[in-house]
Amino acid sequence: MAMTRDEILKEIQGVLVDALGVDDEEVKPDATLMADLGAESIDFLDIVFRMEKAFGIKIPREELFPAESLLSTAEYVSNGKLTPKGLDELKKRMPHSDLSAFAEDPSVNKIGDLFTVEALVDFVDNKLNAAG
Repeated sequence: MAMTRDEILKEIQGVLVDALGVDDEEVKPDATLMADLGAESIDFLDIVFRMEKAFGIKIPREELFPAESLLSTAEYVSNGKLTPKGLDELKKRMPHSDLSAFAEDPSVNKIGDLFTVEALVDFVDNKLNAAG
């Protein structure tokens, strides 16, 4: 049976509460994983594992969090910002995220802000619909 976006959000809230030790009310759709919920890079592995288990899907880490490999590629980063080519690549790799605000100032320091609860919901919704 297909899951609604609300059901996906509830499940992701549970995953993040368990993985990050935050309260339910902190896990809002616009909350960022790092700045708002205190996730660190090591937590992303746990989050991916818990999401795979909760939704019965396989999630290659680079598929959900593709920014790491982009940042180490010279043609994608210049002077602390993503180049137009880097931004295009990020859009291809993160179709589940709204990059419009980030595109105005594509500073690598702001990439963490792209990883929101809503982005996780969109990612899982896309994965489940593709699989279904």
